[in-house]
Amino acid sequence: MGTLIRFTLLPGQRHDLLGVETVLKAIEFAAFLGDKAFDAHWLRDERPDRKASVVIPSKSNRTLQIPHDKEVYKGWHLIENYLAKIKEFRGIATRYEKTDVSYSANWTLAAGIIAAR
Repeated sequence: MGTLIRFTLLPGQRHDLLGVETVLKAIEFAAFLGDKAFDAHWLRDERPDRKASVVIPSKSNRTLQIPHDKEVYKGWHLIENYLAKIKEFRGIATRYEKTDVSYSANWTLAAGIIAAR
């Protein structure tokens, strides 16, 4: 089962890829698993410096398809399952909170409840 380590709150109209860099700088990891939305040259190129493998399937519109380890990528379902558990909390799924501080606090509370189960 996955556990929330760190998250960055972005405006709703921003792409998740924009917040990845700040989160990744602060943690150590051996492999980066991401879905096709995270298929970016700068993200793939940064990982060899950290000696971390990148497991991201290539977008369909990429001219040169980059192979990925399909066995390691099967672990992506843990991330999807965790997000489904977070969405069980109605206030988070629909973002009822008006301020970023209260929304972030509710994410932390929901993550704590899930970890305690």
